[in-house]
Amino acid sequence: MRAYERFLNYVPVWTTSDETSDTVPSADRELVLARMLVEEMKGLGIADARVDDKGYVYGHIPATPGCEDKPSLGLVAHMDTVADASGENIKPQIIENYDGKDVVLKGSGDILKVDEFPYLAELKGRTLITTDGTTLLGADDKAGIAEILTVAEEIIKEGLPHGKICIGFTPDEEIARGAKHFDVEGFGADYAYTLDGDEEGEIQFENFNASTAFITIHGVSVHTGSAKDVMVNSQTIATEIHQMLPVNERPETTEGYEGFYHLVSVQGNVTTTKMKYFIRDFDRRSFDARAQKIRDIAEEMNKKYGEGKVEVEIVESYYNMREKIEPCMQLIDYAKAAIEHAGITPIVSPVRGGTDGARLSFKGLPCPNLGTGGHAFHGVFEHITVEGMDKAVLIVKDIIRQFAE
Repeated sequence: MRAYERFLNYVPVWTTSDETSDTVPSADRELVLARMLVEEMKGLGIADARVDDKGYVYGHIPATPGCEDKPSLGLVAHMDTVADASGENIKPQIIENYDGKDVVLKGSGDILKVDEFPYLAELKGRTLITTDGTTLLGADDKAGIAEILTVAEEIIKEGLPHGKICIGFTPDEEIARGAKHFDVEGFGADYAYTLDGDEEGEIQFENFNASTAFITIHGVSVHTGSAKDVMVNSQTIATEIHQMLPVNERPETTEGYEGFYHLVSVQGNVTTTKMKYFIRDFDRRSFDARAQKIRDIAEEMNKKYGEGKVEVEIVESYYNMREKIEPCMQLIDYAKAAIEHAGITPIVSPVRGGTDGARLSFKGLPCPNLGTGGHAFHGVFEHITVEGMDKAVLIVKDIIRQFAE
């Protein structure tokens, strides 16, 4: 079975994670795919495939004779999809011999435009898989799962020499909990790769340092007719706080290694307003300085409006994995060589977000990220190509070969 065929089997399974839930996994629907994957893995000959009580899927392929002393290599992807667009009732469009032009998404009438995604012209002649415009596609990260199990099937079938291969699929990555309960020790890998990136040939071993700032603003509400010098409108303070942050340091104005403040939500009334910010930066000092700036603004507001009017809680989420990858850069060298062998120029780029690989790296499992062949994740314009997925499979197989030499 080719990777795209597996992918199309997984797409109909609704696996959107739930940020409001305290359970693990956050939504029982994720277990549907987990159990499905266990059965598929057993069918491939992965005898110890299992899903644990928290929804994590594990399985191992023993080393081939003569490779027992080679490093154990982990392959990891996540099962959940993001809630930014619907992940239910996904109906993919499959366009063979794509002409490189705009694509009408037939469910909504929206158009996947070459003007907005210029690289589409370079995909001419491929088989393109898109959404119908009413949902996301789920390539983030069901494509990674499909590619990992295709690699597993092919190395078993072909007898490709390899050390121990450890396979892991996580729930709740999209709500920043994917690696929280991952059993690194039981997984048994010396090194690993997540398959959770964009286009084929991509290598990522740097990601944002990330935290979330929760700001609570307390106002004073009185009748508007007698409000002078008495009313303190918490919403007014909220707008003032937002304007005190640099306009050119927002997601919509930054790229590459540039950090930002992102206002995720603001809810409130005169009496109480709550704001939620994502703080992101690759450099640890700049990251810490951003958090301090939020605290300094709160202190300034309290001096202006009264002590205790603004409260700030900053919760750190994850850190840049680069420091954990640098001692084992052979992971990157192997990936670059494999990508070149596949006829692609390696694309080394930072992850402007988080990944299970970052958290796993800090749990003792160095784990850079590889591209899956997908594009425009987290929305209705998400798409992937059959050929890109095939290339991703070839790349991983070549990495396995290099580890076995």
